[in-house]
Amino acid sequence: MASSHVLVGSGSHRVLALHGWFGSALGWGSLPDYLDGSRYTYAFMDLRGYGSRKQVSGDFTMEEAAADAVALADEFGWDRFSLVGHSMGGVAIQHAALQAPGRVRRLVGINPVPATGVPLDADGWALFSGAATSSDNRAAIISFSTGAPSSSAFVTSVTQHSLDNSTVEAFGSYLRSWAKADFAERVRGSQTPVKVIVGENDPALPERLMQETWLTFYPNAEMEVLRGAGHYPMLETPVALAACIEDFLGRE
Repeated sequence: MASSHVLVGSGSHRVLALHGWFGSALGWGSLPDYLDGSRYTYAFMDLRGYGSRKQVSGDFTMEEAAADAVALADEFGWDRFSLVGHSMGGVAIQHAALQAPGRVRRLVGINPVPATGVPLDADGWALFSGAATSSDNRAAIISFSTGAPSSSAFVTSVTQHSLDNSTVEAFGSYLRSWAKADFAERVRGSQTPVKVIVGENDPALPERLMQETWLTFYPNAEMEVLRGAGHYPMLETPVALAACIEDFLGRE
């Protein structure tokens, strides 16, 4: 049976990494190659319905994903850990922090969806909800979210990864949970240190939205804008992303 996660490193600072809507445990590009395994242990996990867990059933919600993350930490015997979440994974890591009070050291959101979800108009909702069964919709979303001219091969690669590594049911169900998230009042005022990393070319989750949500809800939040990146900095600017993550995690 395939493992439900990918472990990188053996350091004393433990980190759970939760992928985005189009990702998987294997969908972080070359980012793992540039992480400091002597200081950190990273567990890149698959959400239910994704990657090695495609056949795992469930409700396919961000709350469930968070509970699975905490359960994996328990399985490892990790009493304290940090959390990294990309895109929709940004919602899941916030739920995990709520479910494991006192255990989460730091949160890192990479182009992260806030606790208020995302503002999608009727056309946007049709595009996103149709992506579960339409590869064209998926490609259109990926192309848009890079925010800059990107090669057709890049869009095709990310689209194909999502098709190969997610079920239609999981893909469609998670959308409702992250896009329509509404738990800002539960996280507002949290003292957990937070780093928000956003690609300068990401039009879907721009710097302004991060200021109005993450940096408003979390008093100990800071933000860094990655030059040359859109919505997928682990694929677009992996070296800069690794440095950004570990600069923040290493401040304890």
